[in-house]
Amino acid sequence: MTRFEADTPRERRKLFADAVSAHRDRGSAFLTIEAERLDDLDGEGPGPWIQFADQTFNMDVTEGELDRLKTLLSEFPEFRIDQLESPEEADGTNVRITARSDANRLAGFADRVFQAVYGRDDAYRAWVTAV
Repeated sequence: MTRFEADTPRERRKLFADAVSAHRDRGSAFLTIEAERLDDLDGEGPGPWIQFADQTFNMDVTEGELDRLKTLLSEFPEFRIDQLESPEEADGTNVRITARSDANRLAGFADRVFQAVYGRDDAYRAWVTAV
């Protein structure tokens, strides 16, 4: 991979698909995608992130984001929530989603998560921070 950030829908999906392919080709432990941090959406915390490994997406969500994620999953019937973990000391829920699909479908899902679940607009910037 030679690019690690993008800010248009087409370029982000290409970046995410390339990252999934690189992750699979390298046999790396996981890949991480991060979206630009926005003060009005993220408060003082970091921006949203998604990890992918072993046909599984991993992400942290609030209660409202979890509801939006469940709604989004209706558009991706081949994906399913495998695990929800809400430690008492955490403010949200860690979600693991089994996602057996090709790189383009996985990339489309990741892009939709940042928009539909985390409230990013069409021009949000994202980075692949680990492959």
